[in-house]
Amino acid sequence: MISQGNGATDPSNPAQNQQLPVSDRLHNDDIKPVTNQNWTTYNLFAMWMSNVHSVAGYVFAAGLFALGLNGWQVFSALIAGVTIIYFFTNLTGAMGQKWGIAFAAACRPAFGVFGANIPSMIKATTATVWYGIQTWVASNALVVVGLKFWPSLGGLAKGSFLGLTPLGWICFAIMWSAQILVFYYGWEAIRKFCDWAGPAIYVVMAVLAIWIVAKAGGLGHISFSLSSEQLSGGAALHQWLLALAFTVAWFAGTTLNFADFGRLVRSPKCMKVGNFLGLPINFTLFALAAVVTTSGGLQVFGELITDPVLLVARIDNHTAALLGALTFMTATIATNIVANFVSASMDLANLVPHVLTFRKAGLVASVVAVIVMPWKLYANAAMVQYTLGTLGAFIGPIFGIIVMDYYILRKKQISLEHLYTASPEGVYYYNKGFNSKAIIALVLAGVISNLIAHVPVFSGLAAFSWFFGAGFGALFHFLLSRRDIIAVQAKLFGEVNNGD
Repeated sequence: MISQGNGATDPSNPAQNQQLPVSDRLHNDDIKPVTNQNWTTYNLFAMWMSNVHSVAGYVFAAGLFALGLNGWQVFSALIAGVTIIYFFTNLTGAMGQKWGIAFAAACRPAFGVFGANIPSMIKATTATVWYGIQTWVASNALVVVGLKFWPSLGGLAKGSFLGLTPLGWICFAIMWSAQILVFYYGWEAIRKFCDWAGPAIYVVMAVLAIWIVAKAGGLGHISFSLSSEQLSGGAALHQWLLALAFTVAWFAGTTLNFADFGRLVRSPKCMKVGNFLGLPINFTLFALAAVVTTSGGLQVFGELITDPVLLVARIDNHTAALLGALTFMTATIATNIVANFVSASMDLANLVPHVLTFRKAGLVASVVAVIVMPWKLYANAAMVQYTLGTLGAFIGPIFGIIVMDYYILRKKQISLEHLYTASPEGVYYYNKGFNSKAIIALVLAGVISNLIAHVPVFSGLAAFSWFFGAGFGALFHFLLSRRDIIAVQAKLFGEVNNGD
């Protein structure tokens, strides 16, 4: 019998107390409901510190200046976007925290016990490829640092094998192995690594910002208008909304599978406080540091430097520069594990839990991340757009469907007993384990989201494809599945209530 976690049960309801066989095609020790929820507010805060303060996050934030916005417009757009993400993350995280279940299992009520593999594998595919890309990006930073401090390595930076120099392969292998080393020791190792990496990167960001300001001669000597074109009125508002949308899209993947982390947290309050400290508060400090260092870097060096490792490498003191660069790369490892590795591993384990454990699935994902040769994929903008972009356009619809399903249609009540059985008697079995109506809703909303993202006539709305996808996914699921779900909930819980 599967424990009901923090959810309520009715002993007098035979449907809730039905003894259904647990299927090894839906259950193993890594994806079963968590009962030891021991992550604290600080653990969650540190996880977000590591996630936000990375090379990729800094490059993303600094890249928003290309929209023609000034520093304070970029800062406010980042804060507005991450505040939206805070509320969305609490929605998906609460599913995991209340019931102790991971993202893939949270998809089962809507899509069916086997149909849930469709959204989870969409997420796993994008996460695996981005894991490879982020590993390669971090390895490039290691190459830069290596050549700066040990010029004799220059001989290894010549020649090419499958698109990388010998030094490139060595640095990629170092970053690849470091992430596996942390990941392989499980959730406790990930928690402890983030607990250390989060505060460490804070120190480096603060030192970097202070150093840049001092080099520039004070804040008064730094211009926060980096664009030659000064936007105002409607044009400025449009670009600001684009920056907000890009910020939401940047965090959309982690937001979708946040139940993977929420299930580990002690209480709903602990999760909300941890998310508040880790998103609006933490991101405010990060955005402020990113704006100051990017703007100040232009003043000091006469060029726009969006890569923090390259900026740190300019520090006069070689020891400080080396420690700073290595700390940024360490934070990138933590980010990649949190944002991509965990998702890919949990979702692959859910696909064949009788074959793959969390660790084995992680090893599979890490090997695939090398096989796809992310450096070649990333170099081809069209390939990224029409593969990762197409799959990514389904992230919004999946979010809309599971949120609509759990909060509006099921009123936050599910049955874990039925969630892990392949018996036709299970209410989430639908037709051979698939809810065709939810799948249709996903396809329809995904097509709309992709049209908005890729068809030139909708180019003005492309940045908002996640919002359209989420909205249409929720709407189509409501229209197609509402009657069936009401009947199921009545069978399980009698009159559907508002939950806890």
